[in-house]
Amino acid sequence: MIDLHYWPTPNGWKISIMLEECGLPYRLVPVNIGKGEQFTPEFLAISPNNRMPAIVDHAPAGGGAPVPVFESGAILLYLAEKTGRFLPTGLRERYQALQWLMWQMGGLGPMAGQNGHFLLYAPDKIPYAIDRYGKEVDRLYGVLDAQLARTGAHVAGADYSIADMAIFPWVRTHKAQQVDLQKFPHVQRWYDALFERPAVRRGLDLGKELRAPALTEEARKALFGQTAQSVREGAHKVS
Repeated sequence: MIDLHYWPTPNGWKISIMLEECGLPYRLVPVNIGKGEQFTPEFLAISPNNRMPAIVDHAPAGGGAPVPVFESGAILLYLAEKTGRFLPTGLRERYQALQWLMWQMGGLGPMAGQNGHFLLYAPDKIPYAIDRYGKEVDRLYGVLDAQLARTGAHVAGADYSIADMAIFPWVRTHKAQQVDLQKFPHVQRWYDALFERPAVRRGLDLGKELRAPALTEEARKALFGQTAQSVREGAHKVS
């Protein structure tokens, strides 16, 4: 059994989709990031970065103590290696998938996250920030569109992989990002096809009733008001 520490966000969806695709048994452990539950000592012991998702595998390969894993990209790799699925074994094919996984982790996710923050959550509309991150997200969609023009059905090649699962949830937010998918026909085709996969739909549906209709001041403080001192206080409680 795998404990999935989760909240319904793009990074959370990556792992719920992967677990559904693999058919692995898991238990949902909600982490209400709007109430600051990601900063509890219990969660810090699993995820030192105070970010969900995280998993705890109670039946790791080879037995032994449960294995906690944090960071969504690392979790996708862990689950792919655990199951032998959705990550090619050939050298070239494997690194094609890994490169696009890292592209999402280092590029699309952070840039789209900043774009969404300044568009939707920043108390002051800062034109420079909105323009800066909006243009970078547009550029990254162009990169993805060109890749899908080359590869066809999936980002890293012929086979559906963890690269697709990592990227899809962030493209899912395209409307909030003010991205017109009609400008990116290959992304649109790929997105529409993946959205029809039953496991993807189940992963997106997981915990959808947990999402708050609006951002409260409590949630704003929990999400955007943390500092190094917050981490030190949580670490002290754990020790």
